[in-house]
Amino acid sequence: MTDQQPTLAIGAVLGRLTEEFPDLTLSKVRFLDAQGVVSPQRAESGYRRYTERDVERLRFVLRCQRDRFWPLKVIREALDAFDRGLEPAADQRPAVPSVPIDPDAPTVADLAEVDGGRLRLSATELATAAQLDAQAVRDIVDFGLVKPDSDGYFDAGALQIARSAGALMAHGVGARHLRPFRLAADRELGLIQQLSYGPTESDRTELMRECLALHLALVRAGLQG
Repeated sequence: MTDQQPTLAIGAVLGRLTEEFPDLTLSKVRFLDAQGVVSPQRAESGYRRYTERDVERLRFVLRCQRDRFWPLKVIREALDAFDRGLEPAADQRPAVPSVPIDPDAPTVADLAEVDGGRLRLSATELATAAQLDAQAVRDIVDFGLVKPDSDGYFDAGALQIARSAGALMAHGVGARHLRPFRLAADRELGLIQQLSYGPTESDRTELMRECLALHLALVRAGLQG
């Protein structure tokens, strides 16, 4: 049985917000509902039921209107960006949060794991966050290094790949020459999936680390030879 998140009636929501926004009315809350900035649940009786997240979204909207004079169109765009994992910014441009970047040569001990979480970036946002131009983003997509989801957004893993690819491209490596990295990674992934037919997540992580350790050792041996 799953726990139900506590909800509030519209009157209780008004009570929570009127201390900061004394001019707020029930009709204003209903208007914001109709504009799609919050999506309250509906009780069997048909009355709106608001979660804590709904209350905080309303608070954010009201502050933007009062303090920044943002129109609802800009507020909706900001809320959409926040829902995709971007961070608030005072200049109306939600900022991409910092995402851990793997060390240039990860070892078994210091491999950094990336949690994609809810981060969802458009191609333009990915280019900005990875310090790439639009053509470079198109190139790494075309050569299979990153892949957008069905809605055209990229996750934190794609951001990390784009940053690493960008660092190599800055040294004169063309995007088409990065494709072997994708193919090698896919082969290693296939091996991990073949071997991990029942182990726990920690076992799969250890397999991944051992594959990377072997890869690193082979590259180092080749360079030293």
